[in-house]
Amino acid sequence: MSADHKQKVVDLLKSFETGDTLPISYINPNKYIQHQRLLPDGRDALAALVKSLPSGTKANTLRVFQDGDFVFTHSEFDLFGPKVGFDIFRFEDGQIVEHWDNQQETASELSPSGHSMVDGPTIATDLDSTVANKALLRQYMDDLLAGRREAFSEYFEGTAYIQHNPWVGDGIPGLLKGLQELAAKGKAISYKAVHRILGEGNFVLVVSEATFSGELTAIYDLYRVENGKIAEHWDILQAIPPREDWKNDNGKF
Repeated sequence: MSADHKQKVVDLLKSFETGDTLPISYINPNKYIQHQRLLPDGRDALAALVKSLPSGTKANTLRVFQDGDFVFTHSEFDLFGPKVGFDIFRFEDGQIVEHWDNQQETASELSPSGHSMVDGPTIATDLDSTVANKALLRQYMDDLLAGRREAFSEYFEGTAYIQHNPWVGDGIPGLLKGLQELAAKGKAISYKAVHRILGEGNFVLVVSEATFSGELTAIYDLYRVENGKIAEHWDILQAIPPREDWKNDNGKF
């Protein structure tokens, strides 16, 4: 595991704010596969974006983790408006060769339990538990996709479960109440497939395809695991536009 990879990603994201062109050199000049729909493949397209961003653009990476060749981050942006986002970068031979992301407008209010979309622990611990924690979330998602609701309570820390989704309160009762209220407003969430699970220590990121408010949606769920249970959760939901609106042919996932 290379701390240098993490720093390269943090510097690249920060260049959105500073305009520094050096981090662009961390991207392979001959291979950069882009899954952000507004950008074509290749590092030149990203370099042009960084150069064109208006003053006042902000990028603050709060969490950065690594799983093998992947680095994933949780950041706050002021990028044509305040947003929270996850980014995933894949490395080959020390260079960035692929990128995925998911962004959501920053909530104007705290969650029902008083949490923001980004507060909470930021440093991974229990590094020897990465494999077990990823397996836990894989099994949780398998149960979720199969509709085995009777198994859900076994995965959580009960009343200690902390929820950062702006529409949902803490604990299992808060989770159920929030989901029911969303469904009543026509904003039901239905997971369809899991595309990737990444982790470092007690943090695990699950990248999924779902429907939300009847729209095809990408959901990035970040979980903090404690004593083999889900103790904390952050998420980002972003609608997936039609393929004809994309500037590359790589798809969201």
